[in-house]
Amino acid sequence: MLGFLLGETVRDLRRAGRVGVSAVFLITLSLAALGCFWLLSLNLGRAVAEWRERLRVIAYLKAEPPPEAVAPLLKRIEALGGIQRLRYVDKREALATLKRELGSQAGVVDQLPSNPLPASVEVTPARDAATPEATRALVQRLMELPEVEEVQGGTEWVERLAQWQRLLGGIGLGVGGVLALAAILTVTTATTLVLHVKRAEMEIMRLVGATEAVIRVPLLLQGLLQGLLGAVMALGSLWLAYTVALPRLEPLLTLTLGLQRASFLSPLEVVLLLGGGGLLGAFGGLLARGRGPA
Repeated sequence: MLGFLLGETVRDLRRAGRVGVSAVFLITLSLAALGCFWLLSLNLGRAVAEWRERLRVIAYLKAEPPPEAVAPLLKRIEALGGIQRLRYVDKREALATLKRELGSQAGVVDQLPSNPLPASVEVTPARDAATPEATRALVQRLMELPEVEEVQGGTEWVERLAQWQRLLGGIGLGVGGVLALAAILTVTTATTLVLHVKRAEMEIMRLVGATEAVIRVPLLLQGLLQGLLGAVMALGSLWLAYTVALPRLEPLLTLTLGLQRASFLSPLEVVLLLGGGGLLGAFGGLLARGRGPA
């Protein structure tokens, strides 16, 4: 029975002709568009998560406190709330860090008559406080401390990056949805054409006692195979574009987003995309039911 159903499915695919090829092409386009925006959204999401982990609020002090006053100051800052971790940076460490960052230009620092850099406290906000509103409130509380001269840091640009992630995800769903609808309708048309072509054959099968499932399942499998083929082609296109573009994009990603390497879809996401293609095709084949002769 399985061999008969598969054989009928292959025959139905051939009967669909150019309309069937168009259906596969549209499924490929819809899933490739969805996968492209999905990839961009996933990598932006990684960048947002990494930058939130790196987020620091720097409180610059008016004067470098004596060693015995550092611990009480840190305790008072920690008591402000919304803080995950604190690190005190004295003037000497700040100058050493500046020299490392200057690299070959570090000799300029040695010409300074004194160390102009202030002592500071690096504040890592708690995860639930890494939002623009919570960070602004933390900055305000830090500014109220008498030892603090200036506070720098915020999450506004990280949140803008998250907004871009959501926007890309929405655009991807919209574009992919429109193309998916066109693909479903094309699969339905292709399956309906097959129904008309094999009308006489279907009547004979009914007369000899074939069940409706035996008659209809090959048509459903036809749409399923079209969807899976489109999904495989979409994944192949995405992988090819990822492989070709990655070496050129990595320096830009590192510079703008801080990502060392863009990631491709995970195995689970690949399976979901394949399953989505199969469902698109199967649904198109299912819609054609009832369009043939009664």
